[in-house]
Amino acid sequence: MTAPAIEIRHLTKTFGPVRAVDDLSFTVAPGRVTGFLGPNGAGKTTTLRMLLGLVSPTSGTATIGGRRYAELDQPLRAVGAALEASDFHPGRTARDHLRVSAPKAGASDARVDELLELVGLGAAATRRVGGFSLGMRQRLGLAATLLGDPPVLLLDEPANGLDPEGIRWLRDLLRSLAAEGRTVLVSSHVLSEVQQTVDDIVVIARGRLVHASTLPELVAMAEHRVVVRTPNPAGLHALAERSGWTTRAGHEGAVELSGVDPATVGHAAFTAGIELHELSNRGASLEDVFLGLTAPAASTEGATR
Repeated sequence: MTAPAIEIRHLTKTFGPVRAVDDLSFTVAPGRVTGFLGPNGAGKTTTLRMLLGLVSPTSGTATIGGRRYAELDQPLRAVGAALEASDFHPGRTARDHLRVSAPKAGASDARVDELLELVGLGAAATRRVGGFSLGMRQRLGLAATLLGDPPVLLLDEPANGLDPEGIRWLRDLLRSLAAEGRTVLVSSHVLSEVQQTVDDIVVIARGRLVHASTLPELVAMAEHRVVVRTPNPAGLHALAERSGWTTRAGHEGAVELSGVDPATVGHAAFTAGIELHELSNRGASLEDVFLGLTAPAASTEGATR
């Protein structure tokens, strides 16, 4: 499958005095899962709604394969989107919900049953959606996005309500869809939910782009430190100064060193006769990196997500 890329270029949207999206530009490549991340209120859903033509941009463009959503020949067969896990008639069964949408996507009843099995709802096909849990509604929403076998998928917070097993299932499914060549964009406000799923990362805060890279490049931003405990902190600090290591105070009297690995610290301390009670490698988590990227905006988020 050859899927089109998503192109966001200088996209801006204001709601009165609130600038929900601010000169935003990024690309989502086919054959990869891209995580669209930011705190609640960052402008993720507004961006997705502009991409789907549900909200008109104040300026800029949001295109799929170079065309706006409204210009696509068969939009439901070109793009599968799930922005809400509550957009269901509570009195309909899961099968009937998909059957109502199937003709617009050119899907048969056989396709409906195939997708219910794919998302793990085969046994619940005749149950009314009003009795579904949030996780079950998420699965049903994902099935709806796949009705037309689209090459592009847009999923807004798809892991909400899923248990650990469900999150693993979602991860495997999204990666398999990307492996088929599809363009997959997944929004979330929690990096830990998507970090084992995505290939690329786009982070926004207050509607602005604050980071875009591959996941390995984001991982490389985590600061690795060597944690040392010693009854001779003065000697350790003197050793660090002579060696050019950066020091800072750690928890409960520990010293944290950066710019060096544990083996080098251990050898140097042994040579200098400095007794060590702890020598360990520690690094900032990806979540720490994510919070650091978005923290300046966290206290002044707008009202639009």
